[in-house]
Amino acid sequence: MTSNETYREVLNWASSFLEAANQEKITAEILIRERLEWSKTDFILQLDQFIPREVKKQWIKDIKEYSTGIPLQYLLGYEWFFDEKFKVTSDTLIPRPETEEIVDKFLKEQSEKSLKVLDIGTGTGVIAITIKKKRPQDDVTAVDLSKEALAVAKENSVQLQTAIRFLLGDLTEPVKNEQFDVVISNPPYIGVDEKKYMDDSVLNYEPELALFAGNGGLAVYQRLAKELPAILKPDGQLYLEIGFKQGLVVKNLFQEAFPKADIIIEKDMSGQDRLLKVKL
Repeated sequence: MTSNETYREVLNWASSFLEAANQEKITAEILIRERLEWSKTDFILQLDQFIPREVKKQWIKDIKEYSTGIPLQYLLGYEWFFDEKFKVTSDTLIPRPETEEIVDKFLKEQSEKSLKVLDIGTGTGVIAITIKKKRPQDDVTAVDLSKEALAVAKENSVQLQTAIRFLLGDLTEPVKNEQFDVVISNPPYIGVDEKKYMDDSVLNYEPELALFAGNGGLAVYQRLAKELPAILKPDGQLYLEIGFKQGLVVKNLFQEAFPKADIIIEKDMSGQDRLLKVKL
């Protein structure tokens, strides 16, 4: 059954409600379009139509929950990455555009040769799954310390029809007797002391395990610098997401671990240091 209000009227209410709650009012439109799987054109064409009661009820519920600070992706239960829909939960980090950039660089820099690839700290599985989708010839393994996150990654892999080996464990421990052509990772790299600078929506909802690392955010890099020489092949590659202030320190760590390697730091779309790349 339809209500006695149009989409436009509910949109006006929703936008004002979010604005009063100091939230982005454009999210009102995004929420309804995502729920109904409509394009912007679809939505515009329906603006003056009466809205079904159940659609209105869900929209109002979403708006009120979003106004409390819940990230849009957790509210919807998914995020887009390389034009694919990935399930996200409170046990997984929300995939970021910066990570998409890193995967894009990796894909553009490889030949057609089949590679053995390891994704460390896979979370939702976006890195491993995207690589396997784009390069089906690769043998891809994904590791995570969180069994809950790993379950989400496996679900995404099934949904997107990719054959990936998922292993539960701490960094390289599950694969310590193997060697890989490529290791790629977006590890936790935020120092605990940086919490005061972070948005409440991140602190209150995203998993600390995937965000924070000890020693000012460097602890995981320090471990990887010790562990990766044993599992990277002699002509291997490493793609590692880093914090925008960590470039020089992390580069020095890996230069010590791989004295003869070419190591460069690349910037993201915002001009910040974001990728450490090691080529042996």
